[in-house]
Amino acid sequence: MALARPSSRWLTHPRAFTAQVRSYSAPGDGTIPASKKKYIPTSGTYPLGFKAGSAHVGVKPSNTRFDDLALVASDTPCAAAAVFTTNKFQAAPVTVSRDMLSKRKGDGIRAVVVNSGCANAVTGKGGIQDALRMGLETDRQFIEDSNGEDDGQGGRSIVMSTGVIGQRLPIDKIVAKLPDAYYNLGDTHEHWLGAAKAICTTDTFPKLVSKTFTLPSSQEEYHLAGMTKGAGMIHPNMATLLGIICTDAPVAAPLLQGALKEAITKSFNSISIDGDTSTNDTVAIIANGAAGGQEITSSSSKDYKAFSATLTDFAIDLAKLVVRDGEGATKFVTIRVTNAKTYEEAKQVGNSIARSPLVKTALYGKDANWGRILCATGYAGVDSIIPEQTSVSFIPTDGSEELKLLVKGEPEQVDEDRAAKILEAEDLEILVRLSEKYDAEATVWTCDFSHEYVTINGDYRT
Repeated sequence: MALARPSSRWLTHPRAFTAQVRSYSAPGDGTIPASKKKYIPTSGTYPLGFKAGSAHVGVKPSNTRFDDLALVASDTPCAAAAVFTTNKFQAAPVTVSRDMLSKRKGDGIRAVVVNSGCANAVTGKGGIQDALRMGLETDRQFIEDSNGEDDGQGGRSIVMSTGVIGQRLPIDKIVAKLPDAYYNLGDTHEHWLGAAKAICTTDTFPKLVSKTFTLPSSQEEYHLAGMTKGAGMIHPNMATLLGIICTDAPVAAPLLQGALKEAITKSFNSISIDGDTSTNDTVAIIANGAAGGQEITSSSSKDYKAFSATLTDFAIDLAKLVVRDGEGATKFVTIRVTNAKTYEEAKQVGNSIARSPLVKTALYGKDANWGRILCATGYAGVDSIIPEQTSVSFIPTDGSEELKLLVKGEPEQVDEDRAAKILEAEDLEILVRLSEKYDAEATVWTCDFSHEYVTINGDYRT
């Protein structure tokens, strides 16, 4: 059954779609940097049976007009799974959503609700009550839908919050505007983009991706749609990062969890902006099976393997957008580490390079200071590294020959003019070969550090 409209008594006023982007620590005039506009889709192919909407709450007092409450909902109950932060100080919505999914065993989920402007993190028992209320009041929006009846298993909504840590939510204001977000639900590209904008904090542009795919055993066309937010406090596992992925493919809840975890490893857990892991990180996937076909119930089936591979590629596309919007970043950097003993060791080296302030500032300054890359490789703490066999190169984005900086432990005579030209580009790949004995590899994505990063984070709470 399709989502029902609430009665007018629930509504304070219907809201039209409005744009929201940031001006660093507080919403600005809605201007998206010219260099970022190319990453915003102008259309999309969205999964059947899902709708998205948003509303303005003013969670942050300085936000007087931009939507900061997002709702993504299914016409019917869904299978769901999520991966959460590993930070010991986990925000209230993380605790509440994890417990809800565990109790329901990932079945019967109807919606994901997100507020920006306040993380509801380190807020004690009151914060837990606020997160519970946020989920409960979201559930109430579906009371006129027969599929929204209480089945005795608790809440049906995944709750997410993002923003300032250590402050309580203005929960009464949020609850009052939930009917608006519900009323504004729709299935057009503008609805999805509006929701993606509403979850932004220091993001400079909304991050939204959609795609179609097929499965080996079915003639049906399936869809994936996802939105994510994050620009700072980004490092595995995971980051100040939220992600919502929806699909109309029929996938059983236990298999969704496995597929999502695998996808996260090579996507959201393979990016780094500043080396900080946050308290609120959550990436959730919900599947309603609305496109039809046989439900995927076996992890050994061809359908599951195809779905898992598609989800991983999709999550990588989303995660890359987070790096492209790194706070103050001017470069998108791919770090590829090859010839390691294991994938884990290769990734450990990649992360070590990605979080090095000296590497990141050198990239910002367009300085081919490969010694910093080698140093970060050396202290990564892995056994794969054989110094006399290690090589470092820049791979240009224009398809021209790699610029070798270090070959088998011996420094090259670097063409500084060519190096500077390569570093002028927005995109750059750093290739590190660790040995001649092994063949495992991993890829990590990161960005540079600029003066602007300090400016943004110096006044984040104001």
